[in-house]
Amino acid sequence: MPVEIKEMIVRAVISPNPGSEELSGGSAHSMGQDEIIAECVKQVLKVLNAKKER
Repeated sequence: MPVEIKEMIVRAVISPNPGSEELSGGSAHSMGQDEIIAECVKQVLKVLNAKKER
C-alpha cells in the first residue's frame, strides 16, 4: 500500500559561527541566509521532480 505525504515541514538552524563543523562545504559561511534557503528549496524541488518523473 503506497503512502502519500501531503505535507512536510522542514526546520533548520543556521549558525553564524565560522568555526562550526555542522555546515557542509566551506562556501556556506560566505553565503547569506536568503541564498542558503533558496539553494535548499531548489534542491528539494529537484528531488521532488525526479520522484514525480518515475
